[in-house]
Amino acid sequence: MLRDQLKELIQQAIQAAQADGSLPTFDLPPVEVMRPKQPEHGDYSSNVALVAASAIRQATGDKVNPRQIAQAIVEHLPSSEIIGEVSLAGPGFINIRLAEGWLQQQVATIVEAGDAYGNIQRGQGQRWQVEYVSANPTGPIHYGGARNAVLGDTLANVLEAAGYEVQREFYVNDAGTQFQLFAESLYARYAQLFGQDVPLPEGGYPGEYMIDYARKIQERVGDRLLHLDREQAIAEIKQLGRELIIEELKAELRRIGVEFDNWFSEQSLHDEGLVEEALRYLEEKGDLVRRDGAVWFRASRYANNQKDEVVIRSNGAPTYFASDIAYHYDKFLRRKFDRVVNVWAVDHQGHVPRMAAMMEAFGLDPNRLVILMYDLVKLVRDGQEVKLSKRAGNLLTINDVVDEVGADALRFNLLTRSPEATIEFDLDLAVAQSNENPVYYVQYSHARICSILARAQEEGFDVSGPVTDEDRAVLSLLTHPSELALIRKLLELEEQIDLAVDKLSPHNLPYYAIDLARIFNAFYRDCKVVDPENPALSRARLLLSRATRIVLAKVLRLMGVRAPESM
Repeated sequence: MLRDQLKELIQQAIQAAQADGSLPTFDLPPVEVMRPKQPEHGDYSSNVALVAASAIRQATGDKVNPRQIAQAIVEHLPSSEIIGEVSLAGPGFINIRLAEGWLQQQVATIVEAGDAYGNIQRGQGQRWQVEYVSANPTGPIHYGGARNAVLGDTLANVLEAAGYEVQREFYVNDAGTQFQLFAESLYARYAQLFGQDVPLPEGGYPGEYMIDYARKIQERVGDRLLHLDREQAIAEIKQLGRELIIEELKAELRRIGVEFDNWFSEQSLHDEGLVEEALRYLEEKGDLVRRDGAVWFRASRYANNQKDEVVIRSNGAPTYFASDIAYHYDKFLRRKFDRVVNVWAVDHQGHVPRMAAMMEAFGLDPNRLVILMYDLVKLVRDGQEVKLSKRAGNLLTINDVVDEVGADALRFNLLTRSPEATIEFDLDLAVAQSNENPVYYVQYSHARICSILARAQEEGFDVSGPVTDEDRAVLSLLTHPSELALIRKLLELEEQIDLAVDKLSPHNLPYYAIDLARIFNAFYRDCKVVDPENPALSRARLLLSRATRIVLAKVLRLMGVRAPESM
């Protein structure tokens, strides 16, 4: 990464200044390089001199002016094609402006890298799992669950771009009370289709969609289940319902570009003995205790937990937390993921401490399990919030919203806030074909670039091939402030990917896409791209447009949003 290259140059400067006595010997502090808040201060800035002043005082007892340290560092900076100007500011900040000639040649670098541009090797092949959506397989996914899907899927895209090996997993909650109620509700609706008076179970699922599922079961098996005893019929319809729901969930999620590498069954944890194996592992470590007829996990021993947690009820039935323990035992101790990210709704916040305790009981660093919490989505139409309830049967699904606004608007808008912030999704704005609609603005900008390149090719300016020496030469003509501003913005892609990994949140990406589109449109306004009277400059600007298309398409692809060639 460019930022890392600058850090390395500053470290070399400090070592050189120490070697010739310009700076005393002290432990080299971590070098931070960041973008200054005010662009006029340069492209990058470092406070290393202020940090070094404190380190020198600790090492020698001498008080040294940070500006003197900064001056010594600047004087010993190795020569580099990257750095243009270096200046000092304030109490000792080092401000760096990138060399114009180097900036110009980055257009060729981007074009040559193509779709791979922006990828970084932070992960170095570490195996990460992102588990997301994981909704109960009891019906279509409520619209609010789309935020889980989009957040998890985009994060997985970003992690892959950062060099991690990523598995996407959906945890199917097909065990326990809710799924049993679903099966009994489905059986009731199935029997009712044949005129039988079978009531819905108390606490069951009354939604109209259950009748649709029952009809599909009827189409598959006819009245065969009515000739079985009730328990056997419910057991069979549970499996049929599970298959049906997962088929529909896959289709529903595929509409917003979400697909999983693995659909993991909670029931399989019980069927394969993993719950017993995981609990036996904890028992052998002394982390289980029997009390009040139940089996408890001694969570209070770990991670500042205030209370223990039941894993086997007094009636002998395992709790949901027992399944969680077995599931993560499988993730870490059997499948051996280096790190796992679980995307959970904020109403599961209370479960986080016991998960950390579980990790410690496994003898693992709790930081290897990240619980990424996201807040609610408020759906607004005509200025009014739309409130719907899945259990009441008044269900607005992902499919409903995609039908109304499209998958691109849905994904883009659900990424515009950090996970912990509430999102207000304006359905009216999402379909507006105007610059006020951010996804329309970004996609239109990409389509505009494609149109410019296509039109230029018709006029004899073809920049679709490999970069040539002639191309590298004409790039030196890119000196207009709008051209250089656009190149600088393109070079931020690596940092944007790195930032999304740091935060484990990709909400910076839509804003980067909007900024990039805005800066490209300013360039297009200020600089005539195709000028037959100036073919060399036209070629340079077309190469810059091609580089912008590559980066803009990459950001859209990371977000799971289409990059249309025409609109």
